[in-house]
Amino acid sequence: MTDRGAADNALRALVLTAGLGTRLEPLTYLRAKAAVPVNGETLSRRVIRWLAGQGIHDVVLNLHHLPATITGTVGDGSDLNARVRYSWENPVLGSAGGPKRALPLLVDSIATTPESRSTDSSRFFIVNGDTLTDVDLAMMLSQHVASGAAVTMALIPNPRPEKYGGVAVAEEKWVTGFTRAASGARSYHFIGVQIAEARAFESVADGLPSETVNEIYPRMIASNRRSIGAFICDASFQDIGTPGDYLDTSVRLAASEGDRLTDGHRTEIDRTATLIRTAIWDDVRIGARAELVDCVVCDGAAIPSGARYRRCAILPAGTREPRAGQRIEGTLLIAEI
Repeated sequence: MTDRGAADNALRALVLTAGLGTRLEPLTYLRAKAAVPVNGETLSRRVIRWLAGQGIHDVVLNLHHLPATITGTVGDGSDLNARVRYSWENPVLGSAGGPKRALPLLVDSIATTPESRSTDSSRFFIVNGDTLTDVDLAMMLSQHVASGAAVTMALIPNPRPEKYGGVAVAEEKWVTGFTRAASGARSYHFIGVQIAEARAFESVADGLPSETVNEIYPRMIASNRRSIGAFICDASFQDIGTPGDYLDTSVRLAASEGDRLTDGHRTEIDRTATLIRTAIWDDVRIGARAELVDCVVCDGAAIPSGARYRRCAILPAGTREPRAGQRIEGTLLIAEI
């Protein structure tokens, strides 16, 4: 980060990685969402690497669902030029309860007076664990400090209002509320990056699940219309919401970064197999003459010789019963994406 004050005061960041990842099922049967590899590198490592590149080297990840899949790939963060610590949740505490639980790792004190609020000691970033963006954190921080907001959200014009819920904004500066997808109202799209003052979470009960957009932020706006700032920008945003989104983003990044889609560990891919726009995770075997097009092959899956799949997520079935859009073939669970 180029902002001198941010570097001097060593702002920290909370990366939200505790969620169940239900929209990304069945991929999240095996890994937490933040642990899925996107063109060869897990989401959590990508986010931490991006934060470190912007000068944020002190990072906290909150954990609940399949935590070992995250800690196993991130560790202490030293190879990413970061110090990584973990905030454990049981039950999962949500987008407001998670920051509340992690506050002791994120801030040295909670600012309670106008004078103390001018410092960075109780200020931190919150980043969604599935966020892939290039938002300028220094510019965002500068606006946040100048505005005096308790929270500032990074927003872009809503690219697909029929798909994404939106953020209503007044004066191009203040968040006034939140809209549902396909509501027809003009809105912006939240791209998963916020700056928060610790005082924003004072009213949140520790240890109880709580949400920001659906609970805490509307109350803050009702109390003070200048509580939530809007940082409107033209940053990029890559969607990882569903298995289809995940694969499409992985393929786009492979085209721009170099193709690492099949760089899973301990994989065996027969030289006669055909893989097109297909992501391969760890411990995967693909037999002779198999053909995979637009697929995700998850940890431990063994693709039989001659098998053909298109636009599918494939993982070991184990004892799982197939749900809608899924089927069992031999030892494999096949899900349409």
